[in-house]
Amino acid sequence: MKTAIITGAYGAIGKAIAMGIAANKEYHVFMVGRDLTRLVQAVEYVRRQSGNENVSVALVDLSLNQEIEGFASEFKKPLNILINNASTTPRQRIESAEGIEMQWAVNVLAYYRMINAFTSHLTQAGKARIVNVASYWAGNLDLSDPEFRKRQYHNDTAYRQSKQAERMLTKAFADQLKVKGITVNACHPGDVNSKLSNNLGFGGSESPEEGADTPVWLALAEALDGITGKYFELRGETPCRFMEDTRNVSKLMKLII
Repeated sequence: MKTAIITGAYGAIGKAIAMGIAANKEYHVFMVGRDLTRLVQAVEYVRRQSGNENVSVALVDLSLNQEIEGFASEFKKPLNILINNASTTPRQRIESAEGIEMQWAVNVLAYYRMINAFTSHLTQAGKARIVNVASYWAGNLDLSDPEFRKRQYHNDTAYRQSKQAERMLTKAFADQLKVKGITVNACHPGDVNSKLSNNLGFGGSESPEEGADTPVWLALAEALDGITGKYFELRGETPCRFMEDTRNVSKLMKLII
């Protein structure tokens, strides 16, 4: 049986992504989150609605590297699909238990750390795929102060720069992992009314299923075999100036390492 991991899996889009993957009975889906009650409810919902009993709880605080590494060390299967979807948009600047600004910790470092921690599992699967759920709402990354230690924090600015960084990480990992047969692509999901969008002052005009459509397509479509290092919106490849900025992609990777 193939395996898939979806982070941020009890949010509106994350749960719909999990449903889209679980509908394919070939997959054992691991839904990742840090709120056990919400996570269990989401897993039970996906099992019931998809008819796939192979949907599991993975309780992980993605703001903490130790928990990501622990999850990876306990995961004893090859991994076919990793969907980095978890993001947060706190209205006030808060820090993780590691002392890292929370949007940078969850929206950026967790993507980087999940990919690093699961590279060996993805390699074992052969032709594995990584999908980074980013956004078209991206830009203004300040590599000199990514955690707002000098600047005044604003959650919209922090969110936009984190989504730019996710796209840049996608390009870096696509180049790095191509030789292992692992593809890495990023996408804007859809404009869904969610806790995340509400924290940014937005609503949303699309259903969770519409929002999940492009990430699920990137994870499963046979036509995308071998396609890597690209950014997509509405199932269409879209130019991304952030991914083409090789100098700053390199600077970002050095900063994170």
